[in-house]
Amino acid sequence: MANKIVVGAQWGDEGKGKITDMLAETADLIVRFGGGNNAGHTVIVGEEKFELHLIPSGILYPEKKSVLGGGVVIDPVAMVEEMEGLLARDVSLDNLYIAETAHVIMPYHQMFDQLEEKRKGDSKIGTTGKGIGPCYTDKAARRGLRMVDLLDEKRFARKLEKALDYHNLLLEKVYGVAPLTVNEIMEEYRPFIEKLRPYIVNTSLLLNKAHQNNEKIFFEGAQGTLLDIDYGTYPFVTSSNPTAGGVCTGTGMGPTTIDDVIGVTKAYLTRVGEGPFPTELNDEVGTFLQENGQEFGVTTGRARRCGWFDLPILKHAVRVNGLTEIALTKLDVLSGLDEIKICVAYQHGNDEIDEFPPDLENGEPYKPIYETLAGWQEDISPCRSYAELPKNAKLYVEKIEELTSTPVKTIGIGPARDEAIIR
Repeated sequence: MANKIVVGAQWGDEGKGKITDMLAETADLIVRFGGGNNAGHTVIVGEEKFELHLIPSGILYPEKKSVLGGGVVIDPVAMVEEMEGLLARDVSLDNLYIAETAHVIMPYHQMFDQLEEKRKGDSKIGTTGKGIGPCYTDKAARRGLRMVDLLDEKRFARKLEKALDYHNLLLEKVYGVAPLTVNEIMEEYRPFIEKLRPYIVNTSLLLNKAHQNNEKIFFEGAQGTLLDIDYGTYPFVTSSNPTAGGVCTGTGMGPTTIDDVIGVTKAYLTRVGEGPFPTELNDEVGTFLQENGQEFGVTTGRARRCGWFDLPILKHAVRVNGLTEIALTKLDVLSGLDEIKICVAYQHGNDEIDEFPPDLENGEPYKPIYETLAGWQEDISPCRSYAELPKNAKLYVEKIEELTSTPVKTIGIGPARDEAIIR
C-alpha cells in the first residue's frame, strides 16, 4: 500500500491542490503536515471552484479522512471561517481531524507579523501578515499554545497569561502598541474553540493505525521547496519545512512509512512576494505567462512574478526531497510561444554554476544560462494522452526528464480535475 508525499518543487503555487485532488481519489487519508493559512490551494470540480487554505484538498471527497497534522499552525478564526464556507456549499466535515499538538496562531502573532514587516520597510520579507512566522517562533521558544491547551479554560488562561507577560513588553516598548489582555483574547476565541473542539484528536495515533490497517495515505504539501526555512532562498522563506522531510515531524509518521515523493512543478516558474528570481521576465513574455496562466495568489490575490523554467532549482528539489516522480503542471500555458527557454545553469562572475546556490540573494548576481527549445502553437488542453501532444511539447517534457533523471508521470494541461495526462 503506497503512501505518497506531494510537495512543491519551486516557490509554491505549482498546482499541488489539483495534483493532490486527483490522487486523493485513490487514497484513504489526505494530510496537511505544515504551514498555515498562508497557503492556498485551488481545486476545480466540474463548474465549481474551491479555494482552500488550511483544510486538505481531500475534503472534497466525503468518504476520505482529511487530517491537519501537528506541524500545522492554526488560526481558529480562519479555520472556522473556512469550515463554515465549505458547509455552506454542502461539503461534509464529518471526516475532518485536527492534531491536538498543532500550535495556535494568536492575535498578537498577526500583529507582530504586520508590525515587523512595516518596520523593515524596503527590506521586508513579503509575508502574508497572517502570523505564521511569529507562531513558529513561539513554538521554537517553547512559549506557544497548542490546540489541546485551548480545550481547558484554566490551562488556556494560565498559558496565555505567561505568553502575554513576554509579548506585551514587545508591543508596548518596541512597537508602541497598547497591550493585550487575557480576557479579551479568551472572549474572542471562545466561540471558535467550541466549534473546533469535536475535531481535535491525537492525529499521530490516527495515522499510524491507518497505516497498520494498510490504508493509503497522501501527504499534501503547502508552499514549496524554495520556501523551506532550511533549504530555500533564505531569508525570503516561510517558517516551516514544506520539503518532504517535514512530513515525519509534522505528522508523527516515521520515514519508513513513506513510499513515493511527487514533486509538483510548473512548466515555467512563478514567485509571490520578495526575494531573488534569476529567470524572472519583466517583458511581454512574462506578461503572457502571467495573463495566460492566471497567475494571482489564492491567499493574497497578489500578482505572481513569472519567468522561465529553472533547472538548478528543480535539481535541488529532486535532491532535498528525494523525488521519485514529477508532476508538471500548466504545460498548456506555454502554447502559442515560438520558443521556450530552460535555464540550465548560472553565470556567477567567471564561474558557471549548474547547482542551486545557497547565497542566491547575496553579492554578485547569478545570471541564467539558457537552452532554447522550439515552441508549439497547438491548443493542448483537449489532449488526454501523451501521444496526442505536439512533438515540441513532448520534447520539452522529455528534456526535463533527461536533465533531472526523474520521470514526469503527470502532466497538467488545464485547471480542472480531469484536465491532465497520466503516463
